[in-house]
Amino acid sequence: MRGSRHGPPFSPPARTLVAVLGPALVVLAGVGIARYVAGVRSAAQQTPVVVAFGDSLTDGGQFVSHPWPRVLAERIDARIGRGAVSVVNAGISGNRLLTDDFDPAGVRRFERDALRARGVRWVIVLEGINDLGYAGSVEPEAPRVTARQLIEGYRQLVARAHAAGVKLYGGTLLPFEGASSGYFAPDKELERQAVNAWIRGSGELDGVIDFDAAVRDPARPARLRPDFDTGDHLHLNEAGHRAMGEAVDLGLLASRFPG
Repeated sequence: MRGSRHGPPFSPPARTLVAVLGPALVVLAGVGIARYVAGVRSAAQQTPVVVAFGDSLTDGGQFVSHPWPRVLAERIDARIGRGAVSVVNAGISGNRLLTDDFDPAGVRRFERDALRARGVRWVIVLEGINDLGYAGSVEPEAPRVTARQLIEGYRQLVARAHAAGVKLYGGTLLPFEGASSGYFAPDKELERQAVNAWIRGSGELDGVIDFDAAVRDPARPARLRPDFDTGDHLHLNEAGHRAMGEAVDLGLLASRFPG
């Protein structure tokens, strides 16, 4: 784990996070403002690597011991043998795609935490929900982030990945209706849906992981399935992370999965 950012343990936005969203979302901002970029196992120099890149919904925070990248690693091990492909969890609780706060923004740390991973062949990106949620909650006066802005951020990642010979897969943003104290709002839901429509239909990414479809409540698609919800309507429990890990089509790693 890496230490905190320069400056006081809690920046003004983080203090607002504690005051506005309460204990359920403190982990999203990273208790102790720690970052986690750790391999599910040690990767040999020539071992192909999948990097899972995102925020607390990838990191797992203090909610789960088996976040979805670990579930994915176990599935890969079962299919082609332990150590054939390594999965690296580059999720950081509280991270945003476009704005520096808890560690550099995703667009700024992408090379450091994803493209410089030894042996990286594929990156799965699941990031942007904090960009939508923080405006009006953690940052009450901040302007809303739009789908268009997030899509432009994803396009930057796509261009950098392709320049490095790496495939980039987009994870659809998860439902978050019910998240407290302004984190969710109906207009933010419309932006989430627009982002997901672009991820699914633009053809600009190398593939899609439909995490949204895997964990949403069929009766209320803007919400998480109740049996996957930790109770804050944002983070997933062990069963939810398992569903996410199982939503990754191993065929996206076709060169390593013959037959």
